Amino acid sequence: MVLIARTTLVLFAALTLAAARSAAAVAIPPDAEHAKAALEKSPRHGEWVDVALPEGKKVVTWVVYPEKKEKVGVVIVIHEIFGLTDWVRSVADQLASEGFIAVAPDLLSGMGPNGGGTDSLGEDAGKVIRTLTPESVGARLDAVRTYALALPAANGKLGVVGFCWGGAASFNYAATQPKLNAAVVFYGTSPADAAAYEKISAPILGHYAGDDARVDATIPTAEDAMKRLGKRYTANVYEGAGHGFMRQQTGRDGANLKAAEKAWPATVAFFRDRLK
Repeated sequence: MVLIARTTLVLFAALTLAAARSAAAVAIPPDAEHAKAALEKSPRHGEWVDVALPEGKKVVTWVVYPEKKEKVGVVIVIHEIFGLTDWVRSVADQLASEGFIAVAPDLLSGMGPNGGGTDSLGEDAGKVIRTLTPESVGARLDAVRTYALALPAANGKLGVVGFCWGGAASFNYAATQPKLNAAVVFYGTSPADAAAYEKISAPILGHYAGDDARVDATIPTAEDAMKRLGKRYTANVYEGAGHGFMRQQTGRDGANLKAAEKAWPATVAFFRDRLK
């Protein structure tokens, strides 16, 4: 019995060490200040594509490919209220470095002056993005999903990750797209309608700042509904961190960076498990 116990402890310690090394090997995305420089130095292939919409319009989308021989899973990166910025593109690039095809659509495409998107809107991006309905966002994400799954290098599995406004959009998309394989929410609000949770089939991983009462107040609704329905929802709250900790890693006396260093490896591991 003693030998068995010692063997079990040694095995557990080895597995714990392996997991720790694996997490430590996952580099986090750059903060907003260093995003452009990171993109310029990236060795990965990134390209702009126009994803067609049914009504004849298009969604301008940034696609980054990993340096892999085999087919891989796809992750749609849903931007913040600021629209498709260099920082969001750098997040997509970081996901590609971990072996995923990363697809970052500009959901403001066609909504700016002269049919432009985020770049043409400037400081008005936040104002215009509030005019998007969940239905229109879902339709655009569906178009991007269809495009991404048809890529020759895609393995047929797809997840989404969103930040702030995009975090809420990620949760909402899980409620409208039953074929979604995984969804990650970074400090985005949960659906207020209890009926929305009944439609969710994908597991959801949430990352939240401890000092973000507005968003965190919506976590219990999601926890209760998902538990009642027997669905997988994990909410990680990082004490001392503030809203937007992935983008603003230098804030909150180091708490934002600590949150990012925990949340990002967990996100990568989640996608690796669900999109293989």
